Amino acid sequence: NIEVIPFYPSSFSTVSKCATKHLNLIYHVDFDKRVLKGKVALTLEVLEDKFSSLVQFSSASAKLSLFYCHQSPFLISLQPHSMCTCEDLWVECRFLEILSFPGFLQSWFSIYEQTTLHLKLLYIFFVCLFFIYSNCFCLQQATHCRSMIPCQDSPSVKHTYYAQVSVPKELVALMSALHDGQVPDPSDSSRVIYRFRQPVPMPSYLIAIVVGAVESREIGPRSRVWSEKENVDEAAFEFSETETMLKTAESLAGPYVWGQYDLLVMPPSFPYGGMENPCLTFVTPTVLAGDKSLAGVIAHEISHSWTGNLVTNRNWEHFWLNEGHTVYIERMIARCMESEHLRQFKGIGGWKELQESVNQFGANNVLTNLVPNLHEVDTDEAFSSVPYEKGFALLYHLEELLGGPEVFMGFVKSYIQLFAYGTVTTEEWKNYLFTYFKDKVDILNKVDWNAWMHTPGMAPVKPKYDTTMADACTALCQRWVKAKEEDLASFTEEDVKKLNSPQLIEFMALLLQEEPLPLSHVKKMQEVYQLNSVKNAEVRFRWLRICVRAHWEEAVPLALKMATEQGRMKFTRPLFKEVYNFSKYSDKALNTFKENRGALHPVTAMLVAKDLKING
Repeated sequence: NIEVIPFYPSSFSTVSKCATKHLNLIYHVDFDKRVLKGKVALTLEVLEDKFSSLVQFSSASAKLSLFYCHQSPFLISLQPHSMCTCEDLWVECRFLEILSFPGFLQSWFSIYEQTTLHLKLLYIFFVCLFFIYSNCFCLQQATHCRSMIPCQDSPSVKHTYYAQVSVPKELVALMSALHDGQVPDPSDSSRVIYRFRQPVPMPSYLIAIVVGAVESREIGPRSRVWSEKENVDEAAFEFSETETMLKTAESLAGPYVWGQYDLLVMPPSFPYGGMENPCLTFVTPTVLAGDKSLAGVIAHEISHSWTGNLVTNRNWEHFWLNEGHTVYIERMIARCMESEHLRQFKGIGGWKELQESVNQFGANNVLTNLVPNLHEVDTDEAFSSVPYEKGFALLYHLEELLGGPEVFMGFVKSYIQLFAYGTVTTEEWKNYLFTYFKDKVDILNKVDWNAWMHTPGMAPVKPKYDTTMADACTALCQRWVKAKEEDLASFTEEDVKKLNSPQLIEFMALLLQEEPLPLSHVKKMQEVYQLNSVKNAEVRFRWLRICVRAHWEEAVPLALKMATEQGRMKFTRPLFKEVYNFSKYSDKALNTFKENRGALHPVTAMLVAKDLKING
């Protein structure tokens, strides 16, 4: 009988007993059998006397666990995560050596994993040739690496890793690490082994693997963009400013320590805007707008190279430390590369996103706390813009109190230097804030920290952003809202030609905050602005929601098409909900979802099913 004690929310890893320092991974990707086979060697640091057992990974609902104790071999059949659609995961583990006193321990656990590639974690689909990608982060980036690797799944544990991946020779393997060459697979002439090394310690949720028919283009001295060949040149154009963003980030936050910064354009079903895997950022193809207008998402993922990857939240209750600081640096990059007006404008948009999340969860829901209690909470379901935008609002508020952007960015850079390669809690962050601004403690003592950190709902202080860029959006929005039938002739295509892409997106977002426009207005808007032909996904997504809300029936198939031809949750979930709420087409939304559910990422499918009130 072994008692399992959860030391951290969302994890059963016994991180107080030992810490993983290095992983040595060997993977064999078998598309014919739809199986990922692997072996891992773990280097551990023992942290307590009489160490005799190890919980390497588990699931809060299915309790997937590995135990090593009493120098005995174990064969443990583990049930899959309750939300997975995979066959049973089995692990053969043989204990070889373990020390009973604190110190370093090198143990080789022969661990063979066998699992289908249609998991919540590993999602397989077919685009010309086979393509798989790992999804260790899911929504709150918390715990899903444990489905792929026996590991301590807490972000408090950081380690390096080395990997060898055997794949069919017509495919390419990529990982969140530096490429270390490739060799023919000596056991199979039709396969090749790709090698990778990650010398910078990182938490397990940042381990990523991709196998597919991808090509690359060089976009900078330390960057390549990878994509399926149909999109690779378009992606190279879209992300051509990556090196400028990297240099700008370095000027703000310090040296980039990860060596390579590559981008991988994911298949359309990828459910997020991006994922900050070290050395290999995943990015949605929905940002390929043709004019670089949505490339700003790259600034966010680049910023994670410092806040999130280099300095990491100790556990997921402190997720805002990752995301709030990353949004802050992202917007500082926009300030340096464009203007302070743009940074202010992005802040206005972020406040609206925060309001939407609070409305969705409810103003009294504790999951809208900046530091929520995640005990017995599925972190996937807790995800929202709160840690991003409430976190940014706090940092911006402190910036205003303490001396402006240059002064506060000095603190952020110093904070990164102090906690680099480690992990941090909110209390430790706050203590250092008071230490750094020791001559302004009287100002900091006036901040209502409990209201910011532990109170649900909107941030207690609404930032006063400059509205220079927003005014034109607000004016155009109000013209449409107040227009009568006889006023519609006054609208022309020149109205939107005066707006840049961020302003056009904001104009649409403002309309969504108003009561639905009359159908006549929406049809006139299409006539003069030709919004159905806009490629920018952020504009198109909002435009289709406006159309459906106005009960324009011709827009329903367009909205459902966008909801299913890509799988980014930011777009897919609201589009399905809008059509579902159009009572005449509720059944159409349900049937379309059911027909396309298998093509969506499992987490996306789970959440859309909840939105549409589908049980099971």
